[in-house]
Amino acid sequence: MGRGERVLPGVWRLRLPLPWPGVPHCNAWALRAADGIVLVDTGYAADDGTRQLEYAMAQVGLTLADVRLVVCTHAHSDHYGLAGPIIDAAGCELWMHPAWEHVRGVAEDPDAALDRRIEVARQSGVPPAALERFRQARRGQGTGIARTVAPDRALVPGVEVATDAGTWQVHETPGHAPSHVVLHEPESGLLLSGDHLLGRVALFFDHGHTPDPVGEFLTSLDRVEKLETTLCLAGHGRPFREVRGKISATRAEVDEHLDRVRGALHGEPRTAFEVVPELIGAENLNTATAAWGLQMTLAYLEHLVLAGELTEVEPSDPRRFASA
Repeated sequence: MGRGERVLPGVWRLRLPLPWPGVPHCNAWALRAADGIVLVDTGYAADDGTRQLEYAMAQVGLTLADVRLVVCTHAHSDHYGLAGPIIDAAGCELWMHPAWEHVRGVAEDPDAALDRRIEVARQSGVPPAALERFRQARRGQGTGIARTVAPDRALVPGVEVATDAGTWQVHETPGHAPSHVVLHEPESGLLLSGDHLLGRVALFFDHGHTPDPVGEFLTSLDRVEKLETTLCLAGHGRPFREVRGKISATRAEVDEHLDRVRGALHGEPRTAFEVVPELIGAENLNTATAAWGLQMTLAYLEHLVLAGELTEVEPSDPRRFASA
């Protein structure tokens, strides 16, 4: 069930359920602003998604009618999925980064998006039987996005979000998603980090939209490390204080993953699918982790190709990579 709790004066965490194994909930953040609230992120549009949001809000004395502005840290379904119903109920604006349209294809034509994803997996060496199981399991599933909503204002550096908890500044942090931003309130040192930085290190790169999401993510970590931050309000999990320590731990996790991928390519050329067990551990490979592992592996392989450490063997179908 959704749950609301006060974190600071004028700042509430709305913990909302998710249907994903290993990721049981996400956070939306309500920030008091004059006679209403700014809602940062929305939750996932499941059958009862709006009801769960309303339930969490009611626990802290809020309703959808209190929302004066919706701000999305990025356009993934658990942070953007309920934007449409909230805007319909509240009559407010939506602010989001202009690179948000990476989600449009999934939201508006999920079958075509699934076919593209399966083709990428085929080119990565996933066996036909596994592809067919994935197709049957995913075809007709909901996208978690109620409807596509274009932002009323581009959430880019220079834009400020005014609340009773201070004036929040926008910092671009692509990598996890092309549209990702964080919001920083410099006087209090509060950071709304979305999925860029979490209390429990958990990496994901939205592969296929930009040439090097891994490189973008590492640059974004450098950018956030320069901010004076006392408390991080993340998109999943509880607030935490040791932000620079968490950045260091996140960098170390990326470095470890890159080392595993490098190690997997000492020898004969291999497909991305053959590298996945080396990245996440064969004992951890199952239907819930395979799709995540393949996206991560592809992002790391292409990052190392751009860095000159690996090369893609051409022509090759499925795609194969080798040490340079």
